[in-house]
Amino acid sequence: MRRYKRTLAAAALAATVVAGTAGWASGNAQRPVTGPPPGSAAWTADTSLGRPLPDPAAASPAQVAAFFASLTGDQRSALVRRHPLVVGNLDGAPLSLRFAANARTLGLAEGSHRRVLAYDPRGRGQLAEVYGDIAGAERVAVIVPGSDVDADHFDRTAAMARALTEATHGRTAVIAWAGYTTPVGVGLDAATGGLAEAGAERLTGLAEGLAANGVNKPALFCHSYGSVVCGLAAKDLDVSDIVVFGSPGMRADHAADLHTTARVWAAKSPDDWISKVPNVRFAGLGHGNDPAGAGFGARRVAADDVTGHAGYLTPGTDSLRAFAAIAEGDVT
Repeated sequence: MRRYKRTLAAAALAATVVAGTAGWASGNAQRPVTGPPPGSAAWTADTSLGRPLPDPAAASPAQVAAFFASLTGDQRSALVRRHPLVVGNLDGAPLSLRFAANARTLGLAEGSHRRVLAYDPRGRGQLAEVYGDIAGAERVAVIVPGSDVDADHFDRTAAMARALTEATHGRTAVIAWAGYTTPVGVGLDAATGGLAEAGAERLTGLAEGLAANGVNKPALFCHSYGSVVCGLAAKDLDVSDIVVFGSPGMRADHAADLHTTARVWAAKSPDDWISKVPNVRFAGLGHGNDPAGAGFGARRVAADDVTGHAGYLTPGTDSLRAFAAIAEGDVT
């Protein structure tokens, strides 16, 4: 009987997604941005240092970090001037150089307080920005957003990052990471895992780049479709915590199936429309069990006072207080 009910739910999910009814809006199919940063061909052809530059498509973040560590300050600055799009998006490059390169690409004024960790103009644009002092912060967190977020629609993710930074009184630096191609709307892209698979690879690169720069293990805060990205990346991530909220599923039946040593947390508001989405996987549709469900095995985060799907980091909510404590390592 249980299998029969799950099959019916899966069939209903397939029907609603394909038909675009029952609360699902049709989404525009997206092609994920993958591969090395723009400008990589000119970078690899550059012989100005008398030796090859690391191949952005093949070099690990640790190898990139070792390469930059071998350069003089003038050599680093010259690469920023010649190849800002590569340096600004190259996992493993020193964070200060990435900030300088992206400021150059974006035309930010000297002395700008913005610390842009990544900017890729391809497609709808991808952007990652640091809030707080990542060099001096005791802890680091990363916000991984869901649908409809890109370089031109970054405000909501930035607001989440600022709220978490302020809730930790600046002790945690927070990266707002719109670093993958997100679904548009809640159509087939949002109900399948293709964009999340591409995003998981990019999220892994981010984490490895932070580690190569000596940044402490971050905590991930994964909203909506971003939790699918985090679920697929979990086995390859060296992070302290994975917190999902408003999640449609993590493409796993149980927290143990994520194969991570990180603590896994989940929050879901009774007011969140995501609860109406069937937590099944069938014929490539759906993302599996509810991480906030009793049987999944995640640690629950209170969210009864959260309004809607995007209110989990609203100042004054129980969930934001809990998220701040997790980010600071104050809970066990």
